[in-house]
Amino acid sequence: MVLTTQHLPAAADAAHLTEALRRSGMLGEDCVRDVVVESSRPTILSQIMRLRLIYDNDAADAPRSVVLKTPHPDRVDTRWNAGRQEVAFYTDVAGSLPRCIVPRCFEAHCEPTTRSWHLLLEDLTDTHSLATMWPLPPTTEQCERIVAAWARFHATWWDDPRLGSSIGTWRDAAASDRMLRDLAAHFARFVDRLGDRLPRERRMLFERLLDAAPRLLQRDHTHRNVTLIHGDAHVWNIFLPRDGGDDLRLFDWDGWRIGIAAYDLAYMMALHWYRDRRHRLERALLDRYHATLLAHGVRGYDRQSLDDDYRWAALWQMATPVWQAAHDIPPVVWWNHMERIFLAVDDLGSRELLS
Repeated sequence: MVLTTQHLPAAADAAHLTEALRRSGMLGEDCVRDVVVESSRPTILSQIMRLRLIYDNDAADAPRSVVLKTPHPDRVDTRWNAGRQEVAFYTDVAGSLPRCIVPRCFEAHCEPTTRSWHLLLEDLTDTHSLATMWPLPPTTEQCERIVAAWARFHATWWDDPRLGSSIGTWRDAAASDRMLRDLAAHFARFVDRLGDRLPRERRMLFERLLDAAPRLLQRDHTHRNVTLIHGDAHVWNIFLPRDGGDDLRLFDWDGWRIGIAAYDLAYMMALHWYRDRRHRLERALLDRYHATLLAHGVRGYDRQSLDDDYRWAALWQMATPVWQAAHDIPPVVWWNHMERIFLAVDDLGSRELLS
């Protein structure tokens, strides 16, 4: 996609950027005089633009570039509310973080009537990078740093009294019922879509999950040993510092919610890794994660509890390909997730939780 200044969204206008940066404390009396699109790329759900800013004066402390995230042009009018959810993260949660573990947000805006939204974010291109290009997994050392970063974030919100009051909402029984009805309906369409490509044994296993779901959701409803979770915690949603330090930054917060921390870990490993890699790294990384939780103040959550939650979370990850297919995520994503998660459920003994 080639964008000229005539086709830029309103949020990329020089005058708008000037006001946004002033409100965020990043710009004094100087003004943004011109905006140059350094790059523009679509993701599955959004459009990402890197904007180089030219000021009318030196503006020494102002950012030289910013990242503008807007809706994917084909998803503005769909039921998908990911962008609005991410705006809520930056307005309600990010400011309460005790350390800089997410990109700084200069502006987060959502227009309810038009479903339009945008985020104006710190540009980390020069200081950070992704560990690898999808779908190549990171090295062991990178994975260790990544799970430690998740542990630091989860520990920040572990059983925090703000959960369910000023931060996020609890999923009550009525919301759980609605979620399960939607999941059952999506699964019925998933079965029709795949036909004999979904073996009978796997279909029956998923039906057992739906039958056991009300009981399994009691873990959520305890409201104990819970935190804020990312919900899409694959390894390509985290920036690693180029200098090798600990300043990792977690991004793409369109699926955040109150939940069980192990859900993020199962999403990262059980859903995304094939058997050999899981067998070599999974347990050691869970050890590293748990040790980091304890080092950051979490108490009353032993190593066995993490294993139990991880097995539970892997079982629920069976639903991820179904949700993704229902929201028009490309099959190259959800088909491979489906193959991997059934292997993980068997390896972890998660089937036992259905009895």
